[in-house]
Amino acid sequence: MAVAETSAAPVTEAPRAPGGPIIGGVLRSELTKLRTVRSTYWTLFTAVVAIVGLGAFLCAEYVGHYAHIRPEEKGNFDPTSFSLNGLLLAQLAVGVLGVLLITSEYSTGMIRATLAAVPQRRTVLAAKALVFIAVTVVLGVAACFAAFLIGQSILSSKHIEASLGDPGVLRAVIGGGLYLTVLGLLALGLGTLIRHSAGAIAALFGLVLVLPGSPARFRSPGRTRSTSICRATPDSRSSASVSTHTRSRRGRGSASSASTRRSHSPRRRSC
Repeated sequence: MAVAETSAAPVTEAPRAPGGPIIGGVLRSELTKLRTVRSTYWTLFTAVVAIVGLGAFLCAEYVGHYAHIRPEEKGNFDPTSFSLNGLLLAQLAVGVLGVLLITSEYSTGMIRATLAAVPQRRTVLAAKALVFIAVTVVLGVAACFAAFLIGQSILSSKHIEASLGDPGVLRAVIGGGLYLTVLGLLALGLGTLIRHSAGAIAALFGLVLVLPGSPARFRSPGRTRSTSICRATPDSRSSASVSTHTRSRRGRGSASSASTRRSHSPRRRSC
């Protein structure tokens, strides 16, 4: 009696689309990497403390010395940008996080396993950027709102506060958080190019701290070019993102009275 042997046909999986499933897995892995590193929590904690704590401290100091401030300075006082002065220190912490997001993998050798699992370098870099954007936008905007509200509550004792309904205030508060995200992406790009933590952080600090003051030290006949370079630096971009043309309520009165005194004062004739 012959027994018929049947062989099972090999089961072949349908080819997977190179879109959603791959990027979804890479996003989950990058989020896991970000959450399991201590430097993430320390840098974000430093950024939040700098934005909220430094802004509240400077507002309290301004209120404490308010009686000794000249009327011209009171007229030019911008309560919104003053309460967000902590961004100058927070941008360094966020920039360090952006650098370490990629250079830590090169220093530990984990980048080999990452690229072996996902050979598409652009997909890996895009996933890192998306995770970084999601974290820094939420945390940065929330910290800027907290710094603004605390700072204005301190400045309200002298009736020089601003409100979110004033022109340009909401844009400045949200712009401060978005600026941190953009600077962090710049740091991520520097880390991808340099691949060393110390070198990328040094380059970032040079762009943020050294470059804005360089055109002023080297005056040349091409002054317009140096001015345009200075306006394009990250430090000037941060000042532009949080500055408003809204003065404090008492400052408007001081500025108008000062301008009235200047208009009624006799003008000297120039030679």
